[in-house]
Amino acid sequence: MSRPATDPRATIAAEPMRLAQFVVVAICITLNALDGFDVLAISFAAPGIAAAWGVNPAALGVLLSMELIGMAVGSVAMGNVADRIGRRPTILICLTMMMIGMFAAAFSPGMTALFAARLFTGLGIGGMLSSTSALVAEFSNDRNRGLAVVLNIAGYSTGAILGGLVASALLEASGDWRSVFLFGGVATALCLPLAIFLLPESIDSLLARRPAGALEAVNRTLARLRRAPIDALPEGEIQTRPSIGALFSPGYGQVTLTLTTAYFAQIMFFYYIQKWVPKIVVDMGFDAASAGRVLVCANIGNLLGALAIGVASQRLPLRPLVIGAMLAGVAAIAVFGLGVRDLVALSITAALAGFFVNAGVVGMYPILAATYPAALRASGTGFVIGVGRGGSAIGPVVAGALFASGGGLMTVSLVMGLGGLLAAAMLFILPRAAGRSPG
Repeated sequence: MSRPATDPRATIAAEPMRLAQFVVVAICITLNALDGFDVLAISFAAPGIAAAWGVNPAALGVLLSMELIGMAVGSVAMGNVADRIGRRPTILICLTMMMIGMFAAAFSPGMTALFAARLFTGLGIGGMLSSTSALVAEFSNDRNRGLAVVLNIAGYSTGAILGGLVASALLEASGDWRSVFLFGGVATALCLPLAIFLLPESIDSLLARRPAGALEAVNRTLARLRRAPIDALPEGEIQTRPSIGALFSPGYGQVTLTLTTAYFAQIMFFYYIQKWVPKIVVDMGFDAASAGRVLVCANIGNLLGALAIGVASQRLPLRPLVIGAMLAGVAAIAVFGLGVRDLVALSITAALAGFFVNAGVVGMYPILAATYPAALRASGTGFVIGVGRGGSAIGPVVAGALFASGGGLMTVSLVMGLGGLLAAAMLFILPRAAGRSPG
């Protein structure tokens, strides 16, 4: 029996989540875990590629950056596509791109083909992150939304850790760098039917776009969620046409600039830890294996920080939590900057820094989902992530220049920590940029 034209989004937001909603969240987490593996694959394959083809360090550095470039472009471009054609089709497109890119890398005859394969894979990865973030937010209720979005992003770190173990085992067993990409291609291919059959389209996206047959599509999704159908679409709001330009319209321009600055600054801080910790530890006189273990501890801290911010967000206001994590990250990197020459102490301080800094990064995703309306949610998230990823390239470069100019560990750490301070300041002023009272 149909009910009147109530807004199903309000029902989903208020009621307990059903099994189908948990399935959507679980699949999106799995897809982001694939992203994490796909990004890490080239790092594990790089030594074998260099040995097999005689690649010099400069060319290898470019190769290692190709998927990062693709991710930045894909976040912006495919995020806008997700707002125009829907979350589900965009996720399927991105997943197909990732599969093709991984298989193309596995069978690349030379460096040029491998460059292209990694760039293409990065486009899919970048689009996947922004699209799944929007989809998870829209299938979660109010109580669990922050946690669900954070867990979705944490899937990326989980995939990187587990994928690293798988890649190491494959290389140890076969000695062939191509096996890493083959595994990634097969794993992605296996996830494609899961996404096709188990991911419905978002009701938020359908009501924002209102394509032909929108009522029937909304009711199909409601049926999947075991909720009653509606007789008519709820009265539509005046929607902003999804485009990059709309993100800088009078209603959203200040918000977009504020969030992009915050993400850029925090991710720059994050990648200082990710890229420089091994070199810093080696320069203290420890071997490369020990330095690698310190970085593993930092990544464990990353994952735990992501989980902690998600759990805490269920009981406490999210924005103050994220600001607090960013400031705590600055304090933690200052402790790391003391340069205590003990591996246990170094591992603990690196893990603490990773915990708080990544909590600040991951905590921004539910803030993005809550700030932009459905019509611009994937576009806004994609733009902030895509442009903000410039910080992932600039952070290690700035730190390297500071070290080269004679800066000590404490000095460099404090300078890089300014990124966390700037990010926290941007989130502090976010309500004013959005034209509402702080909350």
